[in-house]
Amino acid sequence: MENSRENTVCAKCNVDKNNVQSDRNHRKTGDHEHGEEEAEESVELYRILSSTGFYIVGLFLKFVLGIDNIAVVGLFILAYILVGLNVLKLAARGILGRKPLNENFLLTVATLGAFAIKEYPEAAGVMLFFRIGEYLQDLALNRSRRSIRALLSLKAEYANLKVGDKILKVKPEDVKVGDTIIVRPGEKIPLDGKVIKGSSAVDTSALTGESAPRSVEPGDEVLSGMINLSGLLEVKVTRRFSESTIAKILDLVEKASARKARAEKFITKFARYYTPAVVTLAAIVAFLPPLVIGDSIDIWVYRALVLLVISCPCALVLSIPLGYFGGIGRSAKEGILVKGSNFLDLLTKLEVVAFDKTGTLTKGVFKVSEIVPRNGFSRDEVLRFAALAEVHSNHPIAQAIKEAYPNNVNSNQIEGYEEIAGHGVKAKIGGISVMVGNDRLLHKEGVKHDICDIPGGTVVHVVVDKIYAGYIIISDEIKKEAFTAIEELRRLGVRRIIMLTGDSRHVARAVADKLQLDEYYAELLPEDKVKVIEKIRSFRDDGGAVAFVGDGVNDAPVIARADVGVAMGALGSDAAIEIADLVIMDDKLVKIPMAVKIAKKTRKIVFQNIILALLVKFFFLGLGIVGEATMWQALFADVGVALMTTLNAMRILK
Repeated sequence: MENSRENTVCAKCNVDKNNVQSDRNHRKTGDHEHGEEEAEESVELYRILSSTGFYIVGLFLKFVLGIDNIAVVGLFILAYILVGLNVLKLAARGILGRKPLNENFLLTVATLGAFAIKEYPEAAGVMLFFRIGEYLQDLALNRSRRSIRALLSLKAEYANLKVGDKILKVKPEDVKVGDTIIVRPGEKIPLDGKVIKGSSAVDTSALTGESAPRSVEPGDEVLSGMINLSGLLEVKVTRRFSESTIAKILDLVEKASARKARAEKFITKFARYYTPAVVTLAAIVAFLPPLVIGDSIDIWVYRALVLLVISCPCALVLSIPLGYFGGIGRSAKEGILVKGSNFLDLLTKLEVVAFDKTGTLTKGVFKVSEIVPRNGFSRDEVLRFAALAEVHSNHPIAQAIKEAYPNNVNSNQIEGYEEIAGHGVKAKIGGISVMVGNDRLLHKEGVKHDICDIPGGTVVHVVVDKIYAGYIIISDEIKKEAFTAIEELRRLGVRRIIMLTGDSRHVARAVADKLQLDEYYAELLPEDKVKVIEKIRSFRDDGGAVAFVGDGVNDAPVIARADVGVAMGALGSDAAIEIADLVIMDDKLVKIPMAVKIAKKTRKIVFQNIILALLVKFFFLGLGIVGEATMWQALFADVGVALMTTLNAMRILK
C-alpha cells in the first residue's frame, strides 16, 4: 500500500524515483533508534526467561527432591550469569574507573558474598529479580521517552523543493531562504515560510496544544512542525532550518534536562555520600560483632550483604529525574515549553505575577474609536497628520491609525522621522513639523494643551507646528480568558497580580479595575519595568518567586530579569524562545495557571517518591542490622520501591 501511494505521488509531481528511494532509506534511518531499543528489550527478555527456567529447576531439585550437589549449584550459577554478567561488567568498569561505589558494585558484592557463604538460591534469586525489576523499569522509561519523542518529533523528514517544473525530495537542511517548497495534504511543513499559492487547514496542535485547525491562504505565515490537513500549499521559505521554529523548540527541549531542580541536585549529592556510608556500615556489621561478641562470621556477613542490597539508591536516582522529565513533557504536550526542571520548581512558589497589558491581557487589536480636533483643525486633518507621521512605525497603535485613514499613505512626503522611545514620534511632512505621541511628549516639548487625563482608551495626541491639533482615542479589548486566568492563579496561591504597561494611567486604571488586579504601574519605559520587578523581588517573601508575562520581544529585558519569564504568543519569535524561561506557544492566558498546576503535581509526585524511598529503605536497614531482614525483603526494599516510584513518576504524563 505504501509503495502504491508513493508511486502515485511520484507520477503526479514528476519526482525522480531515486529521490523516493532516498526518502524511504531516510525514514528507515529515523526509525533506527526505536528499533535498537526494541532489539535490546527482546534480548534482555530472552535472558530473563532462560535464567528463570534454570532457577526454577534448581529450586525444584534442591527443595522438592532434596538433591544438593554440584549440578544443582551449577544451575544457580548459570541462572546468575545469564542475568548478572552485565552487572558484573559494570561493577568492574566502575572499579577500574575509580568510581566503584555504585548500585552495580553493591549488588555484585552482596550476591558474590552470598555465594561465598553458600547461599546459592538467594544469590541467584536476588540477581534474577533485580534484573526483572530493572527490565520493567527500562520498559517504563523507554515508553516515557518514546512518548516525549513522539510529542517532539515535529521535524519533517524531507522537503518537496520546487526547481523549475520538477519537485525534488531533499533534506530540510538543504533548503535555502527564498526557495519554494510544496506541502501536500497529510505532510508536515518542514520549514518556516509564507504561503504563496493554495489554501488549506493546518494542524498546529504539536506546537501550540490547540486542537482546532487553523485556516491559511496566500500571504499567511506557516511554521515548521505544523501539519497540512487538506489543500496543496506552495510555500516560500523565510528561514533556514537551523533558524526555524521547530529547530529552536527541539534545541530548547534538549537543553531543558541540563537545568536541574533542587530536588535532583540534592539526590545527586545524597547518593554520592550515602553509598560510601552504607558500604562502611556493612563492613562494620560484617566484621566488628564477630570480633567483639564472638558470633559466627557467616551470620554477620549475611546481614551485611542484606544491607548492601537494601542500600542501592536506584529508586531515588532514577524516579526523581523521570518525574521532572515527565513534567516537562506534559507541559510541552499542552503547548507550554519549560526550559528546565528548576523553573517547574519556581512555578510552585509563585508569589507575584506581573502582566504586560497590550497583547497579553488585552487582544492588542487596536481601532480608532474617536477623533477630537482642537484649535481649528478638522477631524480629517488630525487623522491625516497622524497617519503620515506614523508611516514608518510598526507599533499596533500606529497600524490602527494608518488603517483608519481612508487614503493611501505616501512615505515620499516624509522629509524627516524620529522615534522617541516611550513618548511617540516626530516627523517633517512637506515642510510642516508634526509630533504624535502621549501626554508625556506634550509636556517634554512644552506644547500647550487643555486636557491630560482622557478616559476611554489609549490617547494619541497630535501636534502640528507646535500647535495642539487634537487627539485620537485608540481602543483595545480585554481578553475574555484573562478573567479566568487571574481567578485560577489566585486559587493556586498567587498573592499579588499586577500589571506593568507603557500606556497612560487612566487606561491602565480602567483595565486593572475590570480585572480586579492588586496593583498597576503605568507610563513605564522598558527600563522602568525592570526597576519595578527588581523592587518587587527585593520585598518578596523568602523563597517566593516573581513571574513576568509579556510578548517576549518588546518586554525582553523584564522577561530576563524576572525569576520566571513567560513569553506569550511567542510562536516563531526568536527573542521569546531565547530569553523566556517558559514559552506559551499560543497566546492563551489560561496556559499559565495550567503550567502552575503541572508544576505542583510534578513536585508533589517527586516528594512522594523521596519520602517513600527513604522510609522503606531506612526501615529495612534497621531490620537488616538486627538480623530480621532476609535477602528477599532486601530485594523488595530496592527493586520493589524503585518500580513503585518509577510508575508513580509516570502519572504526570497522563
